[in-house]
Amino acid sequence: MDTVNIHEAKTHLSRLVEEVAEGAEIVIAKNGVPRAKLVPLGSVRPIKFGVLKGKIRYPDDFDAPLPDALLALFEGRRRK
Repeated sequence: MDTVNIHEAKTHLSRLVEEVAEGAEIVIAKNGVPRAKLVPLGSVRPIKFGVLKGKIRYPDDFDAPLPDALLALFEGRRRK
């Protein structure tokens, strides 16, 4: 793991990013004290939509109005 000072990192950022993309890890230091680490990003997987299609079921009355007693509890009213 290489260590570079912050001035060198600003001056050579493009080169450092290319090194990191190839697998290197670089520590950026200020006055000899490590402050940050450049590491390669993990591979990003694309999002797949519809993978749960047909696996999740909900009742026909899913969006029916709630009973008055239960609705009163959500609204903070006292039950009758």
